[in-house]
Amino acid sequence: MVKTVVHKNLIALFSVVFLVFSVNAQDDAGITFEMKLSKEKLGINERLRVDFTMNKDGDNFNPPDFQGFRVLMGPSQSISSSWINGVRSYSKTYSYTLAPTTRGNMTIKQATIDIDGKTYKSLAKKVEVTAAVDKPSDQMTADDVADESLHLVAEVSKTDPYLNEGISVVYKLYVSPSISVSNYQPLDNPKYNNFWSQDIPVSRPVAENGTYKGKPYRYVILKRVVLYPQKSGKLEIEPLSLDVTVDVPSNKRDFFGGRIYSQTNKTVSAGKRTINVKALPEKGKPVNFSGAVGKFDFSVTTSKTALNASESLQAKVEVNGKGNLKLFQLPEPNLPASLEVYEPEFNEKVRTTLSGSRGSVSNSYTIVPSYKGKYPIPSISFTYFDPSSIEYKTVTSDEIVINVKEGPTNNSIGTAVDNGTGNKQTVAVGNQFNFLKLDANLTPIGSNYFFGTKSYYLWLLLPLALIPIAILLGKKREAIASDVVGNKVRKANKLARRYLSKAKKELGNKEAFYIALEKALHNYLKAKLKIETSEFSKDKIESLLSKKQVDSTTTQGFISLLQNCEMARYSPFSDVQMQQDYDKASEVISYLDKQL
Repeated sequence: MVKTVVHKNLIALFSVVFLVFSVNAQDDAGITFEMKLSKEKLGINERLRVDFTMNKDGDNFNPPDFQGFRVLMGPSQSISSSWINGVRSYSKTYSYTLAPTTRGNMTIKQATIDIDGKTYKSLAKKVEVTAAVDKPSDQMTADDVADESLHLVAEVSKTDPYLNEGISVVYKLYVSPSISVSNYQPLDNPKYNNFWSQDIPVSRPVAENGTYKGKPYRYVILKRVVLYPQKSGKLEIEPLSLDVTVDVPSNKRDFFGGRIYSQTNKTVSAGKRTINVKALPEKGKPVNFSGAVGKFDFSVTTSKTALNASESLQAKVEVNGKGNLKLFQLPEPNLPASLEVYEPEFNEKVRTTLSGSRGSVSNSYTIVPSYKGKYPIPSISFTYFDPSSIEYKTVTSDEIVINVKEGPTNNSIGTAVDNGTGNKQTVAVGNQFNFLKLDANLTPIGSNYFFGTKSYYLWLLLPLALIPIAILLGKKREAIASDVVGNKVRKANKLARRYLSKAKKELGNKEAFYIALEKALHNYLKAKLKIETSEFSKDKIESLLSKKQVDSTTTQGFISLLQNCEMARYSPFSDVQMQQDYDKASEVISYLDKQL
């Protein structure tokens, strides 16, 4: 009897082990990774579509080198996922569109991918390329034509400038004459980190004729910017990305003989550009160099050189020319202490073009002499770096003497004398304490009394003044507490903002993101439409928004967001799709705020 029980237990154990190994073997056997060709024989003027398909997602996809072919488009990804009778079906495909470069028998080699820690390889396949055929069986699709006929280029005037030397970046969209662009919108604008930037507005894009890689194209200038690097070394200019709506003509005609166009949307990017910024040379750098780079003239002028006491004059320190006019400090004049000098007024007349900033910057000092005499304004030096000659240049202004003809004579101020260096200085010869106040009207220390002062009466009456304020605040708090509906609305609004903020933090985490997004939409509607959770259905929402006269576009946008939140539980969503849904949620809530 015991032996029989032991035999039964062993049989059950072997059955379980066999079942586990069978399931694992079936899982491994169920994974497929294969290459599919649109045709195995084609003319040299035809196109070949190659699909690499798998039934389970993997990593590190490595395509073959496609020797004998030119890649026109790809890789493009497509994912299909469905649930039928409780069984999940999944398919992911990497697609390429190829053009043969020579005739003969070609072999498309193996591709590899890692799935569940194992490497899978597709089988190599042979393709025969013949002479050109009269009627190619597969013409290029609208996407193929758009890829070959649409290019966004960032043209940089100089890739190796010096620190603080201006360069220009012009973004041009090249369009082949065979297609047309009906609309475009920026997806990602560069931020120009480590650059001082100045945009040059493009009032209206105008199409011009040009060439791209030796072929005739039309182009429009979309963006122009002047950059001044603020750091030496290799700096990157972030790419500009656009979503472009393209109309591609087909070979079909309508009833009236007009050509039928196919419309498609393409994302184009100018790509990153690396700028190698050279540091300014240390050799020969003057002590007074303040960072000016370019070509400049320097001058110090006065509105008058002869005047009477108590009259005013203007002394202007000015730099004009071409360069980083907004990025350095002007030198300050060393004026005699006996002159009354006011804070300078800064004036800027700078115009920025593609060749850089050009114009002038200046400081204007208002000077008022009080006594008769001669006052020298010593010469000032200004140093800048000239990138064209790769050297530092110093410009020195002339000395200016201000002659005050009429006015009182102050014994503490003598006439200007020569100090032996050619510069005149004003010498004090009399009593230097004439400006001390003799009648100071001082008060004795220790006679400060609080009783009977203004502060005493202020502190005495302050509690009485606070009583009506406290009463008003209490009534307002009671009104807020009694407003049950208003409190619910404010609480729901606060929750909507909190969940929308939480959704932003969960970007990239699909389940957490869509749960937070759905809760944000839910609480927002509770605030605006005063509905409860049990009433939260798409038909009810659509009916209520229609009664509130919300436009159909905003309503459908809100409903589609709810549908995406539901679909995300069963279907894979990319980071791009999550970002688009988040932006759309912010936009829809903004539109609803204006209409509800």
